[in-house]
Amino acid sequence: MIKGFEFVDSGRSYNCTVEVRKGAEDDAWWWFAVSGDGQRYAPFRAAKDDTRGTVQDRIVQFYTNRLFQLTQPTQRGSHWGKRNVPAKAPVVAPEVQA
Repeated sequence: MIKGFEFVDSGRSYNCTVEVRKGAEDDAWWWFAVSGDGQRYAPFRAAKDDTRGTVQDRIVQFYTNRLFQLTQPTQRGSHWGKRNVPAKAPVVAPEVQA
């Protein structure tokens, strides 16, 4: 398995490391941090056949998709809350007799 590495893509610096989950010695994940982003990400497990190129491609694809998702408008509410709600009867004004 390859070790951690750094690279630059589209003006962003990526710092990638392999970290083992506590209590599970055989469960390693790729973690990465990106310049200008205070959050770290662990999008996928490390594999024996990982190469620097394949990991780099997957990380850039993951982060690019994340940035795209952040630009999308959020949807509030859900159609589930509107199911089985009976339709309201129309309001009819009473007839006035002269």
